[in-house]
Amino acid sequence: MHLWLASLITAVHFKAAPAVVQDTNFVAMDVRLYPTMDSVRDSLSLADAGDSASADTTRASRRPRAIEYSDAYHTRLKIHQIGAYLMFPLFIGEYVLGQKLLTSTNRSGSLKTAHSAVAAGVGIVFVSNTVTGAWNFWDSRKDPNGRLRRDIHSAIMLASDIGFLWTAASAGGAKRSLQQARHHRAIAIGSISLSALGSGMMWLWKN
Repeated sequence: MHLWLASLITAVHFKAAPAVVQDTNFVAMDVRLYPTMDSVRDSLSLADAGDSASADTTRASRRPRAIEYSDAYHTRLKIHQIGAYLMFPLFIGEYVLGQKLLTSTNRSGSLKTAHSAVAAGVGIVFVSNTVTGAWNFWDSRKDPNGRLRRDIHSAIMLASDIGFLWTAASAGGAKRSLQQARHHRAIAIGSISLSALGSGMMWLWKN
């Protein structure tokens, strides 16, 4: 009896074993179909690294580049500023001398000479400021800071330049008649006003 039971248990064991092995293989095959936790973490780490690199690249591309100006630029700027300060006493002197020439019955030669000398001084300062201003305007063309301010100032001063050239051109006629002298004065006052406006806005309107 004991021998029969032992034989039966042994037979059942060996018949059931392949099924267990088959089930184990089946489970193992199913596990390989799904990613492991390590592979998921690696994939997420790579994705985060890619997003971080992309964000850094975007920030770098949007970051404005620093504009460096040469020593010559600052030297020209200083000359330009000194010229702007000198222009106001020259304007006042020219206006006073011009008024005397218009209202005086005795237009002496010294008065005319003084008027012409001050006018020449205005012209020299204006040429200097035009050259230094235009040069620095070109050097700062890639700087977005204060661009609108520089553009408006340059437009006003260019209009003032044209006005002073017109003033100089009308000086000859001012010697021939009172009407032309008044016309000459009106052009000069308009040019002076534009110049004062252009200089004043640079002092009051800061970057």
